[in-house]
Amino acid sequence: MHTLPLQLRFNDIDMMGHVNNAVIMEFFDLGKSTYFSEAGLPVRPDEGDFCVVVVHVEVDFHSQIRWQDHIAVTTQISNWGHKSLRVKQQVINSDTGEACATCSTVMSGYSRSTGTSAAIPEEVKARVMRYDACN
Repeated sequence: MHTLPLQLRFNDIDMMGHVNNAVIMEFFDLGKSTYFSEAGLPVRPDEGDFCVVVVHVEVDFHSQIRWQDHIAVTTQISNWGHKSLRVKQQVINSDTGEACATCSTVMSGYSRSTGTSAAIPEEVKARVMRYDACN
């Protein structure tokens, strides 16, 4: 499981004094992009034709995140398919271990050149699985 500590910014806090739900979605995106980049899954346009795109997201908000909280986002791939994968994530309170929000994202392999879904290359899958085994 990949864990990324997050630093809260002043503009993350809304008028209710907690982190806005839309900002939490940004935390999940940051967790995915950091995980994929470190694991060797292509994320930038200059990294070839294959990439993954979001096709479905489910989020549950469990508890508030306040300005003084120390938080992190955890990311892991929970299921591989032929053309898709499922990513499980949590924003956690680093001091208590409590899950503040959970997210399940289905992502599809995608060919930039054809603009259509694409099978996940075995070498990409193997690279990510090796990364997971080492972390």
